[in-house]
Amino acid sequence: MKPVVREIVDIKEKEEIARDVLCDLPEWFGMAESREEYINDSQGKPFLACFINDEPAGFIVMNSTSKDCADIFVMAVKKKHHRTGIGSTLNNAYEAMAKERGFTYSQVKTVQMGHYKEYDDTNRFYIAMGYRELECFPTLWDEWNPCQIYVKYLGG
Repeated sequence: MKPVVREIVDIKEKEEIARDVLCDLPEWFGMAESREEYINDSQGKPFLACFINDEPAGFIVMNSTSKDCADIFVMAVKKKHHRTGIGSTLNNAYEAMAKERGFTYSQVKTVQMGHYKEYDDTNRFYIAMGYRELECFPTLWDEWNPCQIYVKYLGG
């Protein structure tokens, strides 16, 4: 059961995959309004999905914050595939796509370490992928969810 990553261009397929995966992760995407925003806003962005036996296991969506910096807009892996290498596989495919498109850096925003166990796991994942802390904005989202920005040099 080797994971297969492919770029999804069909808007309806993006919506179906995003909804399927995000609904499996209420600890991260439990607020319906926020989840729907991710699903809708992902439709117009580069979208990579990872499949196991033709079933979506996870996805990652690219945004950009400048001509030099790609941004992980949203990334999610179904719970049953956590700690199986799907996240690393998606991240590597995302970084390859970002480099292909001329980006030198990548960034990702998440909740600062120390606030929620699930987001502490997320922080450790990005650190393991080579991301480094850039800055924390304590009230960008709200006071209960301080926004930690990580960056990574992709080369170039």
